[in-house]
Amino acid sequence: MLTHEQMVARMLENPAVRAEYERLEREEGAMLDAILAARREAGLTQAQVAERMGTKAPAVARLEAALISGTPSPSLATLRKYAAALGKRVQVQLV
Repeated sequence: MLTHEQMVARMLENPAVRAEYERLEREEGAMLDAILAARREAGLTQAQVAERMGTKAPAVARLEAALISGTPSPSLATLRKYAAALGKRVQVQLV
């Protein structure tokens, strides 16, 4: 049986899979990093963010896990609430 890392390495040998993986890393990785860094910079726990959002800590944990995994993708409205809880705002750009 292959480990997770071995399976990923094998899949990335496929040029189409590698290209999509790299696209996601380039486009979504930076956004994910910024979102999670914003909470660290604000010095807030998931529970504190949840309180500011009017929800529970497990909901914030699920939101952050969804951001990491990409499934399910959180709505723009949810991202706006998360950002507002951090004293930030979401800005979407088409380039």
